Amino acid sequence: MIIQRIFDYVLPFSVFSVVLLSAYALKKILFSRLSKLAKKTNNDIDDIVIEALKGPFMIWAAMLGIYLALALSTLPENVINIAGKILLIMGIASFTMVLANLTGRVIKVYARQIETTFPVTSLTQSISTIIIFGIGFLIVLNSLGISITPILATLGVGGLAVALALQDTLSNLFSGFHVIVAKQVRVGDYIKLESGEEGYVADINWRTTKIMMLPNNIVLVPNAKLAGAIITNYYLPEKEMAVLINVGVHYDSDLKKVEQVTCEVAKEIMKKVTGGVPEFEPFIRYHTFADFSINFTVILRAKKYVDQYLIKHEFVKQLHERYKKEGIVIPYPIRTIQNG
Repeated sequence: MIIQRIFDYVLPFSVFSVVLLSAYALKKILFSRLSKLAKKTNNDIDDIVIEALKGPFMIWAAMLGIYLALALSTLPENVINIAGKILLIMGIASFTMVLANLTGRVIKVYARQIETTFPVTSLTQSISTIIIFGIGFLIVLNSLGISITPILATLGVGGLAVALALQDTLSNLFSGFHVIVAKQVRVGDYIKLESGEEGYVADINWRTTKIMMLPNNIVLVPNAKLAGAIITNYYLPEKEMAVLINVGVHYDSDLKKVEQVTCEVAKEIMKKVTGGVPEFEPFIRYHTFADFSINFTVILRAKKYVDQYLIKHEFVKQLHERYKKEGIVIPYPIRTIQNG
């Protein structure tokens, strides 16, 4: 009798131990070989799947061991049934977490490819995670024998009350979707708002859009306001942009020579300065007979918005030095004070 009781306890524990040790050995061998095979492929999907499964593999093995141990144990049937349901819930929950994690990693890795059809932001990632967890929750309820039809009906009826209570939140949520789908403002774009704030779009979440300003500060703009604001996007239709620099020369200047010298300096800047467009042919346009000078605008080109600052900096330095050598005068106003 005593030996039988000991056997009743030892057998389930032995089965659990064997399953766990076997799973540990299998994990070492299997994932090592899979990782080597994954490195030989060109895509990242296999690496992502292997990394996502490596973590919960031992948890699933432990759950399998517990399930087999319970099946061989002499515990009451009701206890085994309860433990079986708990294991089922844990299995569905862990699989749901792995699937959500896997989806998030795939979206991050293939963000650039996905962005061509549906831009990737924290909002889209959050929605995908919520959908997966929602499906997992409904599967758990259905597995426990709980009918999900009344729950769905209740959610439908209660949706109106929730919508009324969360008008601002939902307004920002749907405005965020509108901004993302319209692709007029994308993560990584350099934009300027009508209120004056400007910077890179760092992220679009369920409530706000984060804009990283050049001084390394973040501006949070509610999605509803962003959707209704007048915005200048310096990355659309392309990142390249014209750089305009206003210059004035003395009225006695030879304007043909001024144009030649200025364009020569501008061409050098385009080829030497980082951010310039080497193949672009700079040009000037005279436009104003001002009080002290004949004014014109030099048109250069930058690869992206922030490149204009270095281009202007180097152009002004070199143009000033070249004008000195060529005897071209840049006039400035002179005030004469007479004593009465």
